Amino acid sequence: MKQDVQNQQTKRGNPYVGFLWVILIVLLLNGLIFPKLSKQKIISTDYGSFIEKVDSGRVKDVMIKSSQIFFTAVDKNGETNTFQTGETNDPQLVERLLDADSPNENGKIAFNQIVPEENSPILNFLLMWILPGLIFYIIWRQTSKTIQSRMGAGGNFMSFGNSGAKIYADADIKTTFADVAGQEEAKETLKEIVDFLHNPKKYTEIGASLPKGALLVGPPGTGKTLIARAVAGEAKVPFFAISGSEFVQMFVGMGAAKVRDLFKQAGEKAPCIIFIDEIDAIGKKREGTFSGNDEREQTLNQLLTEMDGFDGRKGVVILAATNRPESLDKALLRPGRFDRRIQMDLPDLEGRKAILNVHLKKVKHDSINLDIVARATSGSSGAELANIVNEAALRAVRMGRTRVTTSDLEESVETVIAGAQRKGKVISADEKKVIAYHEIGHALVAAMQTHSAPVHKITIIPRTSGALGYTMQVDSGEQVLQSKEDLFNRIVTLTGGRAAEEIVCNTVTTGASNDIEQATKLARAMVTRFGMSDKYDMMGLETVNNAYLGNDTSLACSSDTAADIDREVLSLIKNAHDKAKSIISENMKVMHEAASFLIEKETITGKEFMDIVHCCTAKTDLNN
Repeated sequence: MKQDVQNQQTKRGNPYVGFLWVILIVLLLNGLIFPKLSKQKIISTDYGSFIEKVDSGRVKDVMIKSSQIFFTAVDKNGETNTFQTGETNDPQLVERLLDADSPNENGKIAFNQIVPEENSPILNFLLMWILPGLIFYIIWRQTSKTIQSRMGAGGNFMSFGNSGAKIYADADIKTTFADVAGQEEAKETLKEIVDFLHNPKKYTEIGASLPKGALLVGPPGTGKTLIARAVAGEAKVPFFAISGSEFVQMFVGMGAAKVRDLFKQAGEKAPCIIFIDEIDAIGKKREGTFSGNDEREQTLNQLLTEMDGFDGRKGVVILAATNRPESLDKALLRPGRFDRRIQMDLPDLEGRKAILNVHLKKVKHDSINLDIVARATSGSSGAELANIVNEAALRAVRMGRTRVTTSDLEESVETVIAGAQRKGKVISADEKKVIAYHEIGHALVAAMQTHSAPVHKITIIPRTSGALGYTMQVDSGEQVLQSKEDLFNRIVTLTGGRAAEEIVCNTVTTGASNDIEQATKLARAMVTRFGMSDKYDMMGLETVNNAYLGNDTSLACSSDTAADIDREVLSLIKNAHDKAKSIISENMKVMHEAASFLIEKETITGKEFMDIVHCCTAKTDLNN
């Protein structure tokens, strides 16, 4: 089906516009240019000087016009100039002019008074009413056409009920499922909708009907909007895209009118796909005690009515996306409205490789080790991976190369996570030493434990995020479940930096602030949510709010239990801290060797660090 669903205005000249420009140009020439071209040099003077020149017989002519007196006089040098003065209430002026001498041939002053002519009533009516009305009418017509073309739908200028949805023809959408990577399960679910739009007969013969709606749920950046466009691209049908916030209007009833108009247009273009992004803007739960007269609730009611009213056999599919499914009204989620809930999770290891491959097709690159990059970006969304590839391409240009390399991607991962390098930041030798021992403390504790991710990189180069250095650990594979030992060893690794400061440098610094925050958060989750406390066993003490936006938590227990939870968390952290200090005390030779090497190089790889560990360990075994 090839049709232009965007109601664009025909681009042709308007005769009123030309007429308006002619009027404006004539007025401009008449009011600004012509007077300046014909204007003579006029000298202002006072009335007394005028009378003195009249009495001395030097005035040739006088013209009285609109309370102003213009006169020409000859000065003592014989030059003739034009003067201007204000008219005063002088009843003897006419007699004075008649009696005075003049340089004219007849010896008399030529004088006259100009009476201003008034325009005819018809001309005044045209200038005061017809011309301004015509100008405003032309401006109104042009503004109306511009707004209609941008809104992509017909109707007049005052059509407040227009949905405002961006409408794309089937030929305009080039996105397909090949452009969406890392979401294979979601694509499989949506392929059925595409197949129904292509071949509805085989479904209707058995009595099946097309799902009216599918809700895309997941964290930001996982490709919800992209996969909705891909469905339209695969099905070759028109695509209506609108944000939930566009339904929220100042005046009551306008949002509901927009919903009606949207479904009316979709019915005319069926089969088609409607995509509502951030549907939680209008689909939030309705409060039972509220009166129900607010604009958002009326818009939601209208949406529910429209979803019930249209026939699924026509081929109108509604796709909606949200990051907060827990806030949506239950009536919106029931079968018959949004029949499908499609989870768009963060990609796994293979998914990240596939996403990187998609974006690397857009840039010139050498052979890339995707395994290293994919393992280093655990927890990244598709949008973040796209940004990492773009940052790598920008870095390649800065380095004077024409192709992206693996090192560019690795550096861009660090740039996205910790910010760009700040090599110009001045750090004293003493502070640099403390930072080096802090980072080696993290790396050594991680290396000496089981159930701990291998060290990939250690650096003491400051970053724009505020980090003075960091230790990067990269898992060898994708880890779905984490045991109690895994989480406890992670806390031990986090406390390793502060333990190194205490043992080697005999001090504590502010550099461990982020480590403390992460260790406390992890220990609290072990006690309250993961059931890893002997005292509370499998009792849930905390609930998660906004699982996809911030992962905020709130306690679900009494104040006495909350205080006891704090003691349990403190006990976990203290045990981890003690274990970290024990590991560092037993491997002081490795600490000094590795810290000296790090201070010299500023950045070392995990392999270089492990070589130092194995070398020092082997020497210790020989001495024993």
